[in-house]
Amino acid sequence: MNDNAKSGGNSRRRAALALARWLATKEFPSGMLGDGPERAFAQDLAYTAIRRLRPLRKILGLFAKTWPKGELEALLYIGAAQLLYMDEVPDFAAVSETVEAAKMCANPSVARVVNGVLRNMIRRRAEIDAALATMSLAERESFPGAIVRRWIARFGEENAQKLCVWHNTPAETFLAYPGGRFVKLERGRKVSEVDGYRRGEFIVQDPATALATRLVDAQPGEKILDACAAPGGKCVQLAWRGAEVTACEVNPRRRRTLEENLARLSLAGVKTTGSLDFDGSFDKVLADVPCSNTGVFRRRPDARWNWSEEKLAALAKLQAQILDQTARLVGPGGSLVYSTCSNEPEENRMQIDAFLARHPEFALAGDCESLPFESGHDGAYAARLDKIRA
Repeated sequence: MNDNAKSGGNSRRRAALALARWLATKEFPSGMLGDGPERAFAQDLAYTAIRRLRPLRKILGLFAKTWPKGELEALLYIGAAQLLYMDEVPDFAAVSETVEAAKMCANPSVARVVNGVLRNMIRRRAEIDAALATMSLAERESFPGAIVRRWIARFGEENAQKLCVWHNTPAETFLAYPGGRFVKLERGRKVSEVDGYRRGEFIVQDPATALATRLVDAQPGEKILDACAAPGGKCVQLAWRGAEVTACEVNPRRRRTLEENLARLSLAGVKTTGSLDFDGSFDKVLADVPCSNTGVFRRRPDARWNWSEEKLAALAKLQAQILDQTARLVGPGGSLVYSTCSNEPEENRMQIDAFLARHPEFALAGDCESLPFESGHDGAYAARLDKIRA
């Protein structure tokens, strides 16, 4: 039996508690899973349930007489996710271990309900498969309908389906080393166990982030501002190239994370700040702006449920403000590199075109985009804007 399948009720219990809290608060679930040897499987359970929430909700509706709440709802999602989407877990283990987790609840009826629903799902699997086959792409692959319609309009139905399937695949972990080398970490291995971790020889970063750092093209001795720096991956890449980096992060909690990462990497020469209020200018400025995260839905499975047209418009407005604010910090002959982990035009090329219309002193030197169904990596966009006159 797969080691994950043998992880007992504690893993399911941990995943269910994190999921129940997420359902109630929409807080990012990663911080609710705790540490220890069972964390990885618990995270896989919770993330699979969140990714597949839409079809799971519809399928469970066929089996639950009244819609469950709290821990019972979370446990049913966890159990159903194993039966329908985690092939490495045998059905008997999915049922028995989820029931064991349910027995830890104060209400003894929870375990009876979980046992009955999950066993009924196994008996009626053909009916479930037929129901899944009749669902729309958005419903079957578990995305808001509005964003799937956008992807179909832009990429066509075949590529939109590829994109949905990509984002429903558990994310790989890549280690980035100086010199632009990326190494994929074998699944199940902890980053902290890799040789060189404590010596700060690498960072965790997807190869798609290289789009932005390549456009910055940091040179030794250049003064570079990373305007939205946390958690610090791109900032580290710039410092590794010998640039004098100032890393700005206005969010105090995220700035602490940035400073902890810089300390582990022994990059004491990188200056950190919480404000973009500078008197002088920089050779280059990187604005890796807050975005809708549509390029990293597989890493942030909860982000798809936070997405809306209204939030996209609000983010585009914020991004324009950051671009305008950072443009004034670019010195004569310098460059402003804009990047997102989004694949939405309003946050990418449309944002750049609008900026150039407002700022004729800049010219587009080049832009690039990572589309997961083409690149095999996270979705991302980057553009380099050269300051051609004062």
